[in-house]
Amino acid sequence: MKKLLFVLLGGTIFMTSCVDNPEGKKAETKDSVEATTPTGGATLNVDTAASSVAWLGNKITGKHNGTIRISSGALQLAEGKLTGGKFTIDMNTISNSDITDTAYKAKLEGHLKAADFFDVAKYPTANFEITSVKDSASKITIAGNLTLRGVTKNITFDANVLESSATAFKAKADFNINRSDWGVNYPGKKDDAISQEINLKVDLQAKP
Repeated sequence: MKKLLFVLLGGTIFMTSCVDNPEGKKAETKDSVEATTPTGGATLNVDTAASSVAWLGNKITGKHNGTIRISSGALQLAEGKLTGGKFTIDMNTISNSDITDTAYKAKLEGHLKAADFFDVAKYPTANFEITSVKDSASKITIAGNLTLRGVTKNITFDANVLESSATAFKAKADFNINRSDWGVNYPGKKDDAISQEINLKVDLQAKP
């Protein structure tokens, strides 16, 4: 009996530890740093209709993906290059895109908004504020404070710039974060564990 229990427990641990994270480079994560607002240059408003944040999470039996809406924000540019900015994400807009069953889709979205995950009743918004930008041709490296579920961490990731001027800015980024860094620790079901990392694809556009 003890041997059987050991085998079952070992199998559970193995299943929990073998969930593949979504494909993507993990953002460098550290404690938050002080952000300063750049002076001079142009200020562009984030185009919330054209901008988007897509998410992807894996589990043992499959994966789920969806979107979250950016509700407001502004970027600073000097000589046509990004120097700073911040934007707000409306966590109440978390939605799933891959489930076709209406009831199941609503159940998953409700769980993502619950205290097990992002606790949107208590933390209805997430925020990102740029703390530094490093240029390299059409690619830039952005560092910024991400506040999610009441926790602020500084993350660094690469972004591809599609357009950058005093009148328009367009860029895309694709990176992973470890959800436990922000206190999102729900492991999933015993036989269907969830990956620690979440993939985020950010499409950010801004205009005057």
